[in-house]
Order: sequence, then C-alpha cells, then structure tokens
Amino acid sequence: MKRVFGLLATHIIAVGIGFALGIYALPILIAPEAPPVSTIQSVEEKAQFTGTFDKERQDSDFLHWGEGKVALAADSISFTGELAPGPDYKLYLSPEFVETEDDFNRLKSTMVRIGDIKTFNQFMLPVSESVDIAQYNTVIVWCETFGQFITSAQYQ
Repeated sequence: MKRVFGLLATHIIAVGIGFALGIYALPILIAPEAPPVSTIQSVEEKAQFTGTFDKERQDSDFLHWGEGKVALAADSISFTGELAPGPDYKLYLSPEFVETEDDFNRLKSTMVRIGDIKTFNQFMLPVSESVDIAQYNTVIVWCETFGQFITSAQYQ
C-alpha cells in the first residue's frame, strides 16, 4: 500500500510539473515571427510618446515581467525588449499609472484594449482610429487568462 501511494504521489507531481512547463513553453513554441526591425523602427521614428517597461514593477515577479522600450504613435504601438513568455497577453492603455493587479482591476473599465501580444521580444500593434493615445498615460501588458499583471510603462 505504501508503494502504491508513493508511486501515485510521484506520478501526480510529475504530471503537475509537466503541465506547468507546458503552460510556460507552449506560448514560446507557437509564437509567430516577430515583426521586422524596420517595422519597429518606423513606429519609433513617428512616435509621439515613449516609455519603458521595467522588471521592478510592484506586482511583477520572476514569472511575470517585462523590460524594454515602448513607442506610441497615433496609429501603432511598438515594443523592443523582452517579456516573460505567457499565454493570452493583452496590451491596454490606461488614464492612470498601474503597477498592481488591484489597480488594473479597479481601473479596467476606464482603459482601452489595443490588442493581443503574440511575441515576446518585440511586437507592433495597430491602434484603432477611435483611440486617442494622448487621452491615456500608461501602457500595460496583462495576462487575460490568469488575471496577472505583467508590466507597465508610463509615457506621459
């Protein structure tokens, strides 16, 4: 009986570790090609605002972080740097600086969602004509599936 319980426990632990590694690795494995550097540079050249994602945000941790430069133009937002890989990342603009999950949830109704982030070292997302980036001051990366704050950058 002890042996059966021991085998069952070790197998459950192994499956749990495998599942966790799968959640971490799957977004990396299925990520599309990042946009070319020339596309990112074209956004940076016409950017009205820039900001910096930082690993040291209050609710960032060793699994949920980002660092690098974000550039905001009227029609697109680009990022060069690195994000911790994860599923279902979304980019939001907020009228107030956010660096915690509680702040994000409190302010979510005042934010605008720009789009899905599919790559983790650089991305470029189009901005809808109905969005005025000057009406906001912070760009946020949020994991929708797990309700996790990843990083943010105040740009004005």
